[in-house]
Amino acid sequence: MIKAVLFDMDGVLIDAKDWHYEALNRALDLFGMAIERDAHLATYDGLPTRRKLEMLTKVKRLPVELHGFVNEMKQQFTAELAHSNCKPDFRHQRALSQLKRDGIRIAVCSNSIRATIELMMKLSRLDGYLDVILSNEDVTKSKPDPEIYLSAMSQLGLKPEECLILEDNDHGIAAARASGGHVMVVGDTGDVHYDAIAGRIAAINAAA
Repeated sequence: MIKAVLFDMDGVLIDAKDWHYEALNRALDLFGMAIERDAHLATYDGLPTRRKLEMLTKVKRLPVELHGFVNEMKQQFTAELAHSNCKPDFRHQRALSQLKRDGIRIAVCSNSIRATIELMMKLSRLDGYLDVILSNEDVTKSKPDPEIYLSAMSQLGLKPEECLILEDNDHGIAAARASGGHVMVVGDTGDVHYDAIAGRIAAINAAA
């Protein structure tokens, strides 16, 4: 029986993937090393900023000593974009509210830093529904490694087969599947609503 739903954040609960792309490119533009959109979607989407910077050092020879500055600027730009664009979505508020009513526990597991997750959850008014928040700062290995999902399951005191994970990109889907949990792949934030999630839970429970 499903007892918890674990959500990725960017592209699942918050339509923020372009914000992260824009914020990082604003920082990289200072050094003429912006990431092309096709490359971002094919290779970098869903990875934590520190991993993206490591890859850029190999591909574009971004000096390692600039990683800290670029990361700091990227996080600042992301916060600015969140304050301007992040607003409550009734579908998501209803989904999390109804899941809580159903006795389902809720976690957010994101490759973003904790400050960004907490800010976006607060601005979207979803923070009050969450039992667990895990960021890339809370794990040794970020997605596509399953550590973040296994850690959330451990904190909730649940087995993988008792958890449904919502993900939207290749790195996150790989992490979710490797965790042993049930996986619901979504195309974008519009696919995340109570009826769809409840239907998936019902199907899993019926099969069990």
